Amino acid sequence: MKINKLKINGFGKIENKEINLNNNINLIYGENEAGKTTLLKFISGMLYGISKNKNKKEFPDYEKYKPWQAQEFSGKIEYTLDNNEKYEVFRDFTKKNPKIYKNSEDISKNFNIDKTKGNEFFYEQTGMDETSFLSTTLIEQKEVVLDSIEQNTLVQKIANLLSTGEENISYKKTITTLNKKQLEEVGTSRTVGKPINVIAENIEKLMNEQKNATASDEQKNELLKKQNSNMVKLKDKEIKTELIKKILLIKNEEILENEKIKINNDIINEEKIKINNFKNKNKINKINKNKINKLFNYIILFLLILINILFFIFKINKIIKIIILIFTAIIFAFIFLKENKKIKAKKNEQEKILLEIKTAENNIENIKEKINKINMEKIEKNKEKYILLKNEYKDKIDKEDFEYLWNENKTEINNILENLEKEINNIKLQIHTGEIEYNNLVNKLEEKAKIEEDLQGLLEEKEELLKLDKSINIAKEALERAYNRMKEEITPKFTSNLSKIVSKISNEKYNKIKFIDGEGLIVELANGEYINANKLSIGTIDQLYLSLRLSAMQEITKEKMPIILDETFAYYDNQRLENILKYLSTEFSENQIIIFTCSNREKEILDKRNIKYNFISFN
Repeated sequence: MKINKLKINGFGKIENKEINLNNNINLIYGENEAGKTTLLKFISGMLYGISKNKNKKEFPDYEKYKPWQAQEFSGKIEYTLDNNEKYEVFRDFTKKNPKIYKNSEDISKNFNIDKTKGNEFFYEQTGMDETSFLSTTLIEQKEVVLDSIEQNTLVQKIANLLSTGEENISYKKTITTLNKKQLEEVGTSRTVGKPINVIAENIEKLMNEQKNATASDEQKNELLKKQNSNMVKLKDKEIKTELIKKILLIKNEEILENEKIKINNDIINEEKIKINNFKNKNKINKINKNKINKLFNYIILFLLILINILFFIFKINKIIKIIILIFTAIIFAFIFLKENKKIKAKKNEQEKILLEIKTAENNIENIKEKINKINMEKIEKNKEKYILLKNEYKDKIDKEDFEYLWNENKTEINNILENLEKEINNIKLQIHTGEIEYNNLVNKLEEKAKIEEDLQGLLEEKEELLKLDKSINIAKEALERAYNRMKEEITPKFTSNLSKIVSKISNEKYNKIKFIDGEGLIVELANGEYINANKLSIGTIDQLYLSLRLSAMQEITKEKMPIILDETFAYYDNQRLENILKYLSTEFSENQIIIFTCSNREKEILDKRNIKYNFISFN
């Protein structure tokens, strides 16, 4: 896969910017805070979308990268897959799903749309989900120099990748966490004070007190709390229903305006048809009348002239000749007057037709002005209604919900309204049922029934705890099986590829990498000695980390993905940097390589080794 072009309309601090990339090495240079990291996020955002959830961050990415000044929060990415199929993806980040084009045709519906993740086009094309993309293809900036603790953390991430396939998941820590969860949330028959022990004691206590138990106010309070909660939900949904009905009323009014426009457009079409009919009628009249009548008249005149000539040639009585001449003159005068009359009539008819055409054309212009006026009035009305409605509900409904409902089509809004009305009826039913339950509890509930209810609840809780205990045991067994399979089948492939890559980029200083359960990552030195990866330099560990990501990328997808590096070589000395750039340009010559840097070192080494690259200044 190759990224051909990036078009950023508005994303973070970047606006109205286009970047063209070539198929090999692309060096994107910019000072710190120039927006390189924002551009990096734009690439992943275009392919997988941008989250509105915090995900343990201070702010959601959606809020973080909202344009600073630009009106549009959107962009486009153009790329070519290994099978030479070219795609364009346009994404408006305010909407959930992008538009995917192939040969300018919208093929968005050809891909699966997940309710949570949205359109999964890129996963279907490459087999690489967002997590895999971020942990292999896209290698983000390390903001500070690693200290000893962070160095160990990085080594642990490599070990995690080798043992579980996920850099942030440790098999041992996961098992420990599950054991702790099982002990704290369930317990055993030998523990004291754990949930399973507490429930067993309570069950026994309730059984002993069953005969003399009294009704508890606690259940009444819970029921009241539930009723209050339902009343709040009901009010919120009724407000939303009220808003939707107002929006539907506005959209219905808009439909009426659109219908007026349609009627006027139909009138325009009718006027155009009328104009064509008049033009065709005029044309037919010219053809039929002119040609046929003139031909007939010419034939008559020709015959009369011929007869006169014959009479003058041959000896015929002069009186007859005179009579013939007079008759010929009369006929000629008659034809002349008749033709003149026809010409005048035809001229009048043509003028009438031209007048009709002019009238129709004027009608069309007037109707067009009317349509424009309707459109302008409709837009202004909608703006006013939008502002009024937004102000009216600004403290009653969430801003995003309001924007969503306003921009949604009428069919979808009707569906939402229908579902809301069902939910309202359901909540009203729950409230009514709650009132009955409360009255029954106050007036009719017997102590024994209450105890039995509590007892049944405890028995169900105990059953749920036993199910949780069983689920955790199943999870531990599945994790162990997956861990063993990873060690036997996948980890050897990773370590083999990793060894080859590290050997090449370290000038064969390190030839073999092994993952040993219980010891972690082990590296063989050139002299044959094995040492723990923690003892290596920061630069070497960085090389291991990069090598593993490249190795993992080759295992995850058959597509030759771009290798995107953001300040990845910050801890490399010049020799290591030269080795890795040489290695990437040769071993990954079929992959597109995009390097983000604020340093000139990469450029100097690429120039020194005469390695072709595309230089992009990003300031």
